[in-house]
Amino acid sequence: MEILDVLRQEKKYLLYTEQTERMRGRLGMALREDIHGRDGGGYLVRSLYYDTPDDADFREKSDGIGERRKIRLRVYDPKAESAKLELKEKTGDFQRKRSLSVSRDEARKLMEGDYMCLLQREEEFALEMYIRMQENAYRPRCIVEYDRAAWVVPENDIRITLDADIRATESNMDLFSEKLMTYPVAQRGVTTLEVKFNHFLLSYVRDLLSLHGQPQVSASKYCMARGVGMRGNE
Repeated sequence: MEILDVLRQEKKYLLYTEQTERMRGRLGMALREDIHGRDGGGYLVRSLYYDTPDDADFREKSDGIGERRKIRLRVYDPKAESAKLELKEKTGDFQRKRSLSVSRDEARKLMEGDYMCLLQREEEFALEMYIRMQENAYRPRCIVEYDRAAWVVPENDIRITLDADIRATESNMDLFSEKLMTYPVAQRGVTTLEVKFNHFLLSYVRDLLSLHGQPQVSASKYCMARGVGMRGNE
């Protein structure tokens, strides 16, 4: 089965309501909508994040460690018959993401912390993930979901997303649940703009975004969700 392996830069910005609507209008008029989009209405993204017993990935991100990683299981519809097991690794300005498509049954085993199904796969990446998750005792930590609108520019593999209504739960690790009881993660009215590209951003896309003076942020949805959950348990 095909393994997705991409290496690119990723820039993040926080937009408020009026900025978001202006950005959505500009992107919608000029760029091609992502294939997952539903007639301009966007789509759901839901990810189950894993971490070690001492929350090493969370702490390394929070502490600003240069090289860090995230492991997650992702779906775009709770009724989906498959999911993506993903490893994201960041070194400097570049992010490498590798994804392995797994069946619904395999995903259920992974949700339960049973990684033996990865040993039945032929892909080297599956074996690598089994060793990494088993040896470091990775276990499910939280589910994060949000509503995404996305546009693509095939040249330079540019992808632009607007993620709104970010929410999470640490009490239910069922990625396929029809309805999760979640708590809000992001400030009301704030949307995360993510710009992903290879090597450099094309000038006309940069002009279209019109982000002059807009500060970049290092906003990990996983860390945002865990941070809210930890404060709630204090």
